[in-house]
Parts: sequence; structure tokens; C-alpha cells
Amino acid sequence: MSAITEKDTTTSEDAAGTDKPTSTRVLFSRPKSLSEVSTHYCPGCTHGIVHRLVAEVVDQLGIEGKTIGVCPVGCSVLAYNYFDFDMAQAAHGRAPAVATGIKRALPDRVVFTYQGDGDLASIGMAETVHAALRGEKITVIFINNAIYGMTGGQMAPTSLPGQVTQTSPYGRDIETVGYPVRVCELLADLEGVAFAQRVTVDTPNNVRAARRAIRKAFDYQIEGLGYSIVEVISTCPTNWGFTPQEALEWMRQNMLPYYPLGVYKDVKAGAAASGAAASGAAASGASSAAAGSTEGED
Repeated sequence: MSAITEKDTTTSEDAAGTDKPTSTRVLFSRPKSLSEVSTHYCPGCTHGIVHRLVAEVVDQLGIEGKTIGVCPVGCSVLAYNYFDFDMAQAAHGRAPAVATGIKRALPDRVVFTYQGDGDLASIGMAETVHAALRGEKITVIFINNAIYGMTGGQMAPTSLPGQVTQTSPYGRDIETVGYPVRVCELLADLEGVAFAQRVTVDTPNNVRAARRAIRKAFDYQIEGLGYSIVEVISTCPTNWGFTPQEALEWMRQNMLPYYPLGVYKDVKAGAAASGAAASGAAASGASSAAAGSTEGED
């Protein structure tokens, strides 16, 4: 469905003397920058919401003709089928390098990467950090669902302490594999970063906040301020073994304490992070409490 409309209450009589609405009002429509196709994502996956937000921002800015996205390897590897503007495909973890090349060759374009936590924070961590250090004028949309999704639910760099996955059946042991990486906190201290914010899309208010963050990240790129990243705390109902509703609740109870929402850097605001203080306060409690099984509790 491309649009939902509502009949106007204003009426007029037709030739037969019957009152008929004179107009309709559009309540909801598909963004022009979002292709009218079904996605391959699992029920309850939040990738679709984030895709829509990116497309809405591109439409708002009127930049669909100059936007170039870079797809990762992972669940969103087929994102080029879902956006109705130019897209490129990168090798696993190399989206920042590809985006860097595109932006330097075509500096008038608006270039963004769309990456998951395995692609960005594991195999792509070097590219991520160095692109940020160089202040590359690109925007990164980072989906953090604390697990490898496409490959079947293995432990990711962002998997929580104690979290059960296919490759951590007894829970993530921080003594042997270390702590989860907090990407916004890591990048916020780098001088090349202009904007870093962590959001989620579990409620209408949070969806609107996420859209504003994505809009600001694109605006900062257009203004040439430097590297911008929006991290979206997301769910993976299939690999967590939950229903979509259960996955959202698990995310709220376990992920948000460890990954506090907030702005971690905004060069225009001149201060780091509303979320930074919360991050430190949450760290001890979240790391000492086991995150529990996400393999399904039948």
C-alpha cells in the first residue's frame, strides 16, 4: 500500500442529491525514496522502520537525486533493493572505505553507510575508526541488535555480558572474550567526529527522535562538519528466540541499560554527550548482571 487517505467531512450534493465528500486527506504514504517492494526481513525486525526513516529524511531534504548509500554484508545486504536512489555494495566491513572513496570522488553527493554490528564493530572496526579519525564527511547508520543476524545468531562484539548465543551457549564470559563495545562512546572522543547519537525505534516518540537524529546527521554532512553516526538499538526476534513483542521488552530491560540513549557528540552544541554520564552509571550494573538467555525460553 502506497498511501492511506481519509475522507474530508466537507460534502456536496451530486446530481442525485446524495452528499459526497469533496476531498481526501493523506494520512500516511510511502516515502518516494523507498521502493514499493516487500522486504526480506523477519517479522518484528526493526530494519524496516529505520529504512523508512532514512527515506523520509532524504525526501525532506530533497536529495534523492544526489544520495548514494553503501550496503554492508549482513541482514541488510539487500538494502539496495529497498531504496529508490543510488546504492553501492561493499565487501564485509568495508562500507566506510567505499563511502570514503565515493565522497572524495563526488564531494557534492550525500553519502551514507548502513551497517550492522558485526559488519561495523567486528570485521569493519578498523575502517570505522579510521574514517572517523579522518573526519570523513559521510554519515553512518549503525544497527546494533547485539547478535550476528544473517549467519544464525552468533555472539557479536555488542553481545551483552552473560548473553546466550549460538557461540556463547553458557553466556558471554567477559573474562575470556572481553566486554561489549560501545560504539558511540568509542567514537565520540575522536576529533573527526561531528555528531554521534544513540537512538531506538520501539515507540512512536522514539521513532520520531530517531528521525530527527538521522536528519541532523545528514545535515551535518551537507554542511561539511565531519563524520556523523546514528546508532540504533534494535531487536532480532528470530535469533533471540522471542516474539516481536518479547524482543522489544528484552531490549528495553537488557540493552538500554548497557547502551544508554543520548547524544554523545555534537560539535554545534559544543559539548559531549548527554548519554555519556548515563553510560558510566549503567556500566557497572549492566556488566555485573547476566543478560540472560536470548535463545528462547519455551
